[in-house]
Amino acid sequence: MTALNWEIGGRSLTSRLLLGTARYPSLTVLQQAIRASGAGIVTVSLRRESAEGRAGSQFWATIKDLGVHVLPNTAGCKTVKEAVTTAEMAREVFETSWLKLEVIGDDYTLQPHPFLLVEAAETLVRRGFEVFPYMTEDLVVAERLVQAGCRILMPWGAPIGSGQGLNNPWALRTLRARYPNLTLIVDAGIGKPSHALQALELGYDGVLVNTAVARATDPVQMGRAFGLAVEAGRLAYLAGTMPPQDLAEPSTPVTGTPFWHSAQQEFHG
Repeated sequence: MTALNWEIGGRSLTSRLLLGTARYPSLTVLQQAIRASGAGIVTVSLRRESAEGRAGSQFWATIKDLGVHVLPNTAGCKTVKEAVTTAEMAREVFETSWLKLEVIGDDYTLQPHPFLLVEAAETLVRRGFEVFPYMTEDLVVAERLVQAGCRILMPWGAPIGSGQGLNNPWALRTLRARYPNLTLIVDAGIGKPSHALQALELGYDGVLVNTAVARATDPVQMGRAFGLAVEAGRLAYLAGTMPPQDLAEPSTPVTGTPFWHSAQQEFHG
C-alpha cells in the first residue's frame, strides 16, 4: 500500500489524479500524457465525441488500450432530461455505472445549475448510477447531493478552463471538514501542478485536470508533473503540514545563548 492508494466507487486505484481527454493535439499525445501521469481514471464526454464523429472510432480503442477506468460525463447538458438521457447512453457504450454529472446553469462561467443538478442526481442514483456530481463549493448543495445518495462530490476550484487554481480555499477546507469520510475531488480551474498539490494538502482525495495538461507546450511532461504533484500533496497531508503563525521561531534551539551574553558585554565595553 502506498500513500496514493484509495478506494473510489468500489474500485481500488493507485493514483489520485483524474485526467480529461479533450483538446489534446493528437490521440498519440493523449495516450502518452495519460501514461506519463499515472492517472487511473479518464473522463470522456459522449456528447462532445459523438458531435465530432469519433464515437466508436480509434478514440475509443485508444482509451481501452490504456487499461484505465472510464468516467463518462454529461458535459454540455443544460437540462435534467438531457443529462439523464446522456447518462443512459454512456452506460450502454462504456459498460459502466460511473458518471460525472454536469448540468450547466451559466454559459459564461460554466457554473453548474444547483437545483437541476440535485434533481438529476436523485434520478440517476435511483437508476443505479455512481454519480460524481460537478458542483460549486456550496455546503447546502453538497448536503442535498449527499441526501440524494451521492457518495462522491466534485467541487470546482475555479471556472472550467480558467486555470485560476483554488479561488476559495476557505470554502474547500470547510467542505472537507464537514464531510471527513466522503470522497471529495477538486474539479475544474486547476492550472498548475502547484494547484493540484494545494488541493491534496487540504485533504482532498484527488483532482481532475484537463486543459492544463492538454494545452501545455509539452502535455506528456505536464502529465508527469501533475502526477508527481498529487503524490507530494498527499504525502504532505498525511505527514501533517506546518500551520502558519505570526511570530518567528528559530529552527535551531539555543541553550543559554552564550554568544548573546558575550555580545552584550562587548557592546557595553
